[in-house]
This record gives sequence, structure tokens and C-alpha cells, in this order.
Amino acid sequence: MDGTLYRGNTLFEVTRPFLERLHSLGIGCTFLTNNPSKSVTDYLAHLERLGINADRSQIHTSTQATIEYLCAQWPAVQRLFVLGTPSMANELAAAGFELLPDDPQAVPDAVLVGFDMTLTYPRLCRAAWWIAQGRPWFATNPDRVCPTDQPTVLVDCGSICAALATATGSSPLAVMGKPDPNMLEGILRRHKLAPHQLAMVGDRLYTDIEMARRAGALGVLVLTGETTPRDAAVASPAPDLVVQDVGELGSLLEEAHARHQG
Repeated sequence: MDGTLYRGNTLFEVTRPFLERLHSLGIGCTFLTNNPSKSVTDYLAHLERLGINADRSQIHTSTQATIEYLCAQWPAVQRLFVLGTPSMANELAAAGFELLPDDPQAVPDAVLVGFDMTLTYPRLCRAAWWIAQGRPWFATNPDRVCPTDQPTVLVDCGSICAALATATGSSPLAVMGKPDPNMLEGILRRHKLAPHQLAMVGDRLYTDIEMARRAGALGVLVLTGETTPRDAAVASPAPDLVVQDVGELGSLLEEAHARHQG
């Protein structure tokens, strides 16, 4: 979303016309994000503030992808020690997981690390302790930093994981979020789609476009975010399609629809 439909709290002028064009063409869309720090409810409120109307079925986050992964691949994992925001913790609890306190007597089945903007040093150390004791651990997303328009660096999940890996000598067993193709599984299943029927639209080559390539979906790169035209020109493998913004993509879709109708 950020860098593709808006930047920070600023909606791109082309975004609402693009979404309206998708609707008129009968093309569905899902708002996808690697950022697990906000719940689906939080994202719906954020989109509403920007003037975008969406419903819960249109939001898919790395927290949801992680829940689906753990339920499918690690059904015995019920008790979690979590490094994550209250919003992320609430979504995990609502999915049926028991979230454990910072207590050496409360033994978790696994450790889960997210983009925790409420992180404290004692909880970081407790996570390292459980990992060092052989508890399996997982991460919601690989991002090292989170994009921001503020004068700071937002240390993201990947960097927190790097600290834990250095302290324990152990790497997470799975890292959800882009570019892991499992991030798209929930969307494909929800809408009964095959990968080739899905276009992944994003501004990052190494997450958005790489995930599309791994999943067998169409990778559409927009130049409104992180990737520069030069980066796009030398990318290997190249994106399936490069557009200036989602407005240009909307025009191409409308042209293709008109040709098909004709």
C-alpha cells in the first residue's frame, strides 16, 4: 500500500480513480501489507482516513499469513511468546493462540517476532532465552526498516530478528510476508484464483516483484515508491510490467478490456 497507493498519510491523486476504474471493470482487489503492527481494523480505519472505502475481506497482512501458516504447518503450537504490538497480539489471541507473559516459568511452544514498536529490552532478552532453550521461532516479515516520512529510522522485524539470531546463533524457521509466496495463499484461496489470475502491484523489486515471480503471479512495478526508473531498467529478472503509477496501470487495463470487448 505505502509507496503504491499513498506515501505516509498522503494519498496519490491517481489512487481513487484507479480503484474506481477497477470496480467498473469488474476487477477485485486486496490491500496487502508486510506490516503486522496494525490490525485489520486499524488498516480499515487508516484507509478510511485517506478516503478509501474497503471491507475486512479486502485486507491481508503478514499477521494473517503467519496465523494461516502456523495453523496449517504447526498445529501443535498454541502457546506463543510474542514480540509484537498490542494490535498484533489481539489478532493472534482472536485466532486462538495463548500469549505468554515475560516469565521463565511460562514455557511457550514457540516464539513469534513481529514489527514491535512497543519492544522492551527485557522482552527481547526473554525471546532470546526461549530461542536459546530450543524453542522454535518464526517471524512475520523480513523487512529491515519500515518506510517513513519522519526524521527517524523505524527498525523493523528483520532487524529485530538479526539481533536475536546474533545472540542465539539460530535463525527463524520461517519468515512470512513478502517475498514469501505463502503470503498470497490466503488471497488465492479466498477468491478461488490461480496464481496467473492475480497481479501483484507494488513499488519494491525484492519483495513485491520477487514474490510475484516466486508465486507465478504477474508482477507490476510502480515507480511511485522505493524503486527508481534506473533500478527497474537493470532489474534481473525484470518485472512483467513497469508503470509510472497505478493511474497508468488503470489506463492499460481499460484499453485491454476495450480490445477484448471489441
